Amino acid sequence: MESSPRLGREVFLALAAIGWADGNLDQEEADAIVRTALEEGLELDAIEEIERATRTRLELDSLNLEGMTKEDRLFVYGVAAWMTRLDGTVEAAELEALGRLGDLLRIPVGPRQAVDAVAQEIALLPEGDRPARYDLARLRANIAERLERSRAKD
Repeated sequence: MESSPRLGREVFLALAAIGWADGNLDQEEADAIVRTALEEGLELDAIEEIERATRTRLELDSLNLEGMTKEDRLFVYGVAAWMTRLDGTVEAAELEALGRLGDLLRIPVGPRQAVDAVAQEIALLPEGDRPARYDLARLRANIAERLERSRAKD
């Protein structure tokens, strides 16, 4: 299987926006978003834009998500679903934002539930309980693998 394309800045901006859904993007979440963007090898100007989005509230509706692949969209949704549970409570505003994100990403309910389950599975791993340790690469690879299996069935 060929490797997944590099995640674009839109992915990380969407993650920052969902992190702000409850009115507070905590530092661990912000650090995880920026760290992953750095690991993806994004250009410095994109990293700076992502860092700004972790410091200043960004609204989902302001994002252009059209250029994202199906895998990107599922990945963003999976990380967003995981992020809503990080602080141990899920606020109504977070669930509403997650639903809006799913709609903006054009992800049907079934795939939303499936990718949410995968994200939670990874979060339950001993090393996956905090943003600094959550295995975003494993989530991405798992989504890619499931998409490939799904395509093979068709």
